[in-house]
Amino acid sequence: MRSGIAGVLSAICVVALAGCGGEQFGDLKRELAEATKDFRGRVETLPQVTPYEPVKYDAEGTLDPFRPERIVVAQAGRSGGPVSKLAPDMNRPREPLEAFPLESLRMVGTIKREQQVFGLVRAGANLFRVRKGDYMGQNFGVVTVIDESQINLKEIVQDGAGEWVERTGSMQLQEAGR
Repeated sequence: MRSGIAGVLSAICVVALAGCGGEQFGDLKRELAEATKDFRGRVETLPQVTPYEPVKYDAEGTLDPFRPERIVVAQAGRSGGPVSKLAPDMNRPREPLEAFPLESLRMVGTIKREQQVFGLVRAGANLFRVRKGDYMGQNFGVVTVIDESQINLKEIVQDGAGEWVERTGSMQLQEAGR
């Protein structure tokens, strides 16, 4: 009896599947075939590839401008002499304000004590007292003049050729609100 039920169920499945295979979208398929019968794929021709022509390297016997020896020779030719008189003393002990870039230091006031004027300079959260001859900034800046509105200093920096040159700078008194 089981095999009979299984056979009947198989027959029902075959009939149901045969009903799904009919011409459901036949009109759509015919219209699509009619609309695309004149379409043909077209591939454009590829461009002509020119053959590779090697180029002879003519600079093989010349000196390489990027070798470190050439750079040293060029710098020595420009300086033409001993170490510059303006070169800073690299063995001098550093002062606390030399750890800060000059742009980050702020003059906030002055103090006059025993005929000597001191400048008050804020560096971060700390306040420092500077006088003429003290160093500050990262370019070997030495304080030359202190008055009530500014601190003038002289810095020693290297130019593009590696020579030491002097430049002047100043730090203006900052308003109390800043």
